[in-house]
Amino acid sequence: MLDRLNHVAIAVPDLQSASHQYKTTLGATISEPIEIPDQGVTVVFIELPNTKIELLEPLGEKSPIAGFLEKNPSGGIHHLCYEVDDILKARDKLQADGVRVLGDGEPKIGAHGKPVLFLHPKDFQGTLIELEEV
Repeated sequence: MLDRLNHVAIAVPDLQSASHQYKTTLGATISEPIEIPDQGVTVVFIELPNTKIELLEPLGEKSPIAGFLEKNPSGGIHHLCYEVDDILKARDKLQADGVRVLGDGEPKIGAHGKPVLFLHPKDFQGTLIELEEV
């Protein structure tokens, strides 16, 4: 079912500061910020030869990232995103196996303009998993 690791997402309290640090300290190439109101985040991507790093900060007070940062004020790894060929087929199999899909279970459009779903972290050893159809 799983294909390649698409990205590792890191929640940050200040996207501009974190982007600057990655750019100046590590020499990373950073994308322009992308606001995703449906998910309550603003993100940038750091392109690497084998994957991406997604830095995300809350977009508004009701953002789920705001709650994460309350518990982790310095930020931290938020989720892992894996690619799948068919997100609906993956969802249906996972749900049949007892995995909880967050939200209403319907894919949303993610930062790359592709359908995404999130899987409950309690079903994956405490790790929030994002699936992205490619």
